[in-house]
Amino acid sequence: MIEKNNKKIIRSWAFFDWANSAYNLVITSTIFPVYYAIITTTKEHGDQVSFFGKTFINTALSNYALAVAYLIMVLLLPILSSYADAKGKKKFFMTFFTYMGSLACMGLYFFKLPTLEFGIICFVLAAMGYVGGVMFNNSYLPIIASVDQQDRVSAKGFSYGYIGSVILQIICFVFVLKPELFGIVDKSFPARLSFLLVGIWWFIFAQIPFKMLPKDIPNASAVGKGILKSSFSEFSKVWKQLKEMTFLKTYLVAFFFYSMGVQTIMLAAAGFGAKVLKLESDKLIIVILIIQLVAILGAWLMSQLAKKVGNVTVLLGVVMVWIATCVCAYYITNATQFYGLAAVVGLIMGGIQSLSRSTYSKFLPANSTDTASFFSFYDATEKLSIVIGLFSFAFIEEQTGSMRNSIIALTSFFIIGLIFLILLKKIEQKAISNIVDLQP
Repeated sequence: MIEKNNKKIIRSWAFFDWANSAYNLVITSTIFPVYYAIITTTKEHGDQVSFFGKTFINTALSNYALAVAYLIMVLLLPILSSYADAKGKKKFFMTFFTYMGSLACMGLYFFKLPTLEFGIICFVLAAMGYVGGVMFNNSYLPIIASVDQQDRVSAKGFSYGYIGSVILQIICFVFVLKPELFGIVDKSFPARLSFLLVGIWWFIFAQIPFKMLPKDIPNASAVGKGILKSSFSEFSKVWKQLKEMTFLKTYLVAFFFYSMGVQTIMLAAAGFGAKVLKLESDKLIIVILIIQLVAILGAWLMSQLAKKVGNVTVLLGVVMVWIATCVCAYYITNATQFYGLAAVVGLIMGGIQSLSRSTYSKFLPANSTDTASFFSFYDATEKLSIVIGLFSFAFIEEQTGSMRNSIIALTSFFIIGLIFLILLKKIEQKAISNIVDLQP
């Protein structure tokens, strides 16, 4: 039996967020988007690029590529997670995807305009590695923490992630902003060095959870079964359980819709600042640091607030703030307004990510050994929402010629998510009422 709430194990688990969040910050949010926009914008072709002979708007191509990466993982994760639960392979797959992602980041060191296709492929593989690693790491949450501690532990993980990513980000910014201090004359080198450092950082710090997290216990019923048979059997079992769980089903629908908005904004924020507001790299850096630092506070604050008023109530309030944020983003015109909005985004980003994970974890069957399979539904839901969100964002930009229209369109996703959260609140209240009625 694995000991829950062991401080050493929880700390090592949180270090996985420390390790891989550098990818999320440097590659998806800051240096890579800016570097990508610069090298793919030319006097001859403007923001048009050729990818395997087909022409795209540069930012649309990167969004499409990311969407493809997530779609592949949506299809793979249910199979792999079911197999991992059945055969006791959670840590194996967590390690595999981590190494794939970190090595792909190192490969981005060689990314220049003439190697656009290679760079996009590495970009896709890094995203797949990140998604796979996170899913299997998430599946450990209900294993290592009791229900009453999961909000706190989830927030701890995200806080470690924000702190670790900011530390590496600052190191990278020293090279990007002051290359002359190191005698660097190749303007592309600081950014490419940053991608290499992300891969190394991710690889090295991931060794902490790999060493400390408990070993998996294979499911006895899967002994002697092949990958397809054991995966299908495990998937079917979990799917049947999930269909009977009204709260989790409704929650996943709400999570699906509001995640379309949250994740798309997070991934497109730097591109919006650079392309629409014409912000320079140093100003974008300030924005991203504001978001990351405030997110630490947001993750902690929302976990504390959830203790007093409940997870669903906090999520309802946060989604309403997201809707207001999208409307404000449509109208902002300068850096100062962008800074203020970034502070709000950071607060609600840290809170909604941390609380979404722990809310799902809290309502899984007690002492379930199928945590990877259950979390594959959670992560597949999130990544599918990102696929649709990114495709919608890129399509609207291509059709209307403006990212502002893409931003305002995201409010519809948040509104639908809000409606399902309201329904979820009613289900929660009904369940509490039934428990009270049953008491003598």
